[in-house]
Amino acid sequence: MILAGDVGGTKVHLELYNFANGRLQPVRDQKFPAHEFAGLDDVVNKFLAAGSEGRDQIVAACFGCPGPVRDGRLKLTNLPWTLDERDLERSLGIPHIFLINDLEANGYGIPELAPESIFTLHSGDPDASGHAGLIAAGTGLGEALLIWEGNRHRPIASEGGHCDFAARTSREVALLEYLHNTLNGRVSWERVVSGLGIKNIYAFLRDVEKINEPGWLHDRMLAEDPNAVIGQCAEDGSSSLCFETMKVFCGAYGAEAGNIALKVIATGGIYLGGGIAPKILKTLKNGMFLQAFLDKGRLSPLLQSIPVRVILDDTCALLGAAAYAEARASEISGYSERAESIQG
Repeated sequence: MILAGDVGGTKVHLELYNFANGRLQPVRDQKFPAHEFAGLDDVVNKFLAAGSEGRDQIVAACFGCPGPVRDGRLKLTNLPWTLDERDLERSLGIPHIFLINDLEANGYGIPELAPESIFTLHSGDPDASGHAGLIAAGTGLGEALLIWEGNRHRPIASEGGHCDFAARTSREVALLEYLHNTLNGRVSWERVVSGLGIKNIYAFLRDVEKINEPGWLHDRMLAEDPNAVIGQCAEDGSSSLCFETMKVFCGAYGAEAGNIALKVIATGGIYLGGGIAPKILKTLKNGMFLQAFLDKGRLSPLLQSIPVRVILDDTCALLGAAAYAEARASEISGYSERAESIQG
């Protein structure tokens, strides 16, 4: 079996996998609130103790984590955890443990997805191959490059979500000025294209542009998840403030997706991952995202040829972590669970 983990600032999602005919098959999964644990090994031990699977059945593990991994070591930005592959191997008693960037894990997961787990937002040239890009708006903003090696993509981790936000319109210039003052300095793409970004845009439109926030909406924003409320009310048309918020958000999302496409010449496509995109498909389809994505001056024809696809499966990072763990462990040990499942 393979143990895979998707480690976030608020939760840790773990899943065990087997293989059947060369494909990953889920065995058992569980989500844990990260702040309740002193470290990742505590989360894993609780997960394994709750199941009937023997620890000795696990041949490898991989955890996708936000942030740069250097020499198998990572200090999380949103949790007081420092993770090290060697320490985890000793603590957990699992022979091969790997830490990779969470968007890198998502990149490895894309080939494992079923066709129905991908929604095509813009078809472009569906037969084209080549490098691709991955951008994922969720709690934060993750980005990765998918480098074409002739028969598969190799994900390259990136911290591009922390690059400087580039305003394109007079409204975005005003938003940039507002955030620069609010944040007392630099504004990154993550401050606009993320869950945090949605709330920032909402506050800007309410407080600077003075778009009306009705009482019922104010009450819902206090009682429920603000991002879920904004997304829902934008999709059903019940609030102009929410609609305008998501309009600005999608424009910025599309612009940065287009930037990635230019930087890597992503003829193989751009993928939208993360938790937000699948929940706002109606808003993504209304044109603002693609208008900004395609608005690249003399290079617009290139962008027109690039497919844009939305990842609908929220276990993509887990699938990628599992695939990476199995591939790396088989290189080291000479035994492949995936190959064995085909031969058997």
